[in-house]
Amino acid sequence: MDTNNLKQKLEQELGELEVELANIGNKHTFEGNGEKPVDWEARPADFSTDNADETELGDKLEEYEENTAVLKNLEIKYNEVRSALNKISEGKYGICEVCGNQIEEDRLMANPSAKTCKEHMNS
Repeated sequence: MDTNNLKQKLEQELGELEVELANIGNKHTFEGNGEKPVDWEARPADFSTDNADETELGDKLEEYEENTAVLKNLEIKYNEVRSALNKISEGKYGICEVCGNQIEEDRLMANPSAKTCKEHMNS
């Protein structure tokens, strides 16, 4: 298995995810147990009421809610990619988190941040 190629894919994906997340949210880093977990929060909409009517305010609220939903999905993928990169640096990459067996190479090529083998992919 070409771990270097997969690492490059993961690093590229991480960069793309950071750009997407930064377009709709703000990044927060928390200290804890020697690690720095990352949390993203949707950027609040501008709810100033100076010239806004109810429809405009409703649209802004709807946009914020949509951004929050999109951000949550992007954040999950972002954390999965970061976890995979950490596993590469620790020499634990490509091991199924359920059974401990090697994850199939074609599965990792399709999804470099996969946590499980094909047998346990829906676990």
